[in-house]
Amino acid sequence: MSEELADARPAGTPAGRALLDDETPLLSLRGISKHFGPVQALKGIDLDLPAGKVTALVGDNGAGKSTLIKSIAGIHTIDGGEMLWNGRPVHMGGPRDASALGIETVYQDLALCDNLDIVQNMFLGREMLHDGLLLNESVMETKAKQTLSELSVTTVSSIRQLVSSLSGGQRQAVAVARAVMWDAKLVIMDEPTAALGVSQTSMVLDLIKRLSTNGIAVLLVSHNLNDVFEVADRIAVMYLGTLARTAPVGELTVNTAVELITTGTVSNSNGREY
Repeated sequence: MSEELADARPAGTPAGRALLDDETPLLSLRGISKHFGPVQALKGIDLDLPAGKVTALVGDNGAGKSTLIKSIAGIHTIDGGEMLWNGRPVHMGGPRDASALGIETVYQDLALCDNLDIVQNMFLGREMLHDGLLLNESVMETKAKQTLSELSVTTVSSIRQLVSSLSGGQRQAVAVARAVMWDAKLVIMDEPTAALGVSQTSMVLDLIKRLSTNGIAVLLVSHNLNDVFEVADRIAVMYLGTLARTAPVGELTVNTAVELITTGTVSNSNGREY
């Protein structure tokens, strides 16, 4: 872990306890920029992600959403600006640094192995051993069951089901449970309801609500504005690599969100932009 991350929590401070007052965002982005050669993908992004809140990140294709979440997840190294975790500067040198803080990302492809069961997927790469030699199956099963139960995931008949036998909503639930099981404090969800049916979408949206109720910050990336307005507390609209506007969900409508996504501004009845 980088030196900056090691300094992010003073000695003796328990993991998961807020370092500052409740109004301090879990993660703050200040002036974040990112270039790919001559192309500037992110320009001066300022964004706060409070604990226990769902922040929706919306924007057209190419607006910079994927670049931003991959920068938070440590996949891309930022070129400028800073990230603050509980008010302390941190540096994301890679995905391990993000995971060490408690940032977990559930990408659209979910990164699940169809030929493995639910328990094996939830512990993939982090298997628990007995006497340092054999897999501790009973402990892993117990921990997997407990995590799914805490998220009220009740549609899975057996935690030993192959992932290939699960519905889209169930697969999403397993991917989220895997993230939460490792003490996630911020879960980034990339298009979690894409290609899901109505009932499966409802299941995933309920899961997102439970995450925020449990005090976990959620950064939801979605093109489905109906889903966004159903679960989000705040909406951040990206436009051509910039953050066009961030506002509580009650201050925007679907129409104003669409206008911000497509033009970067909103015109009032007098034709003025803001």
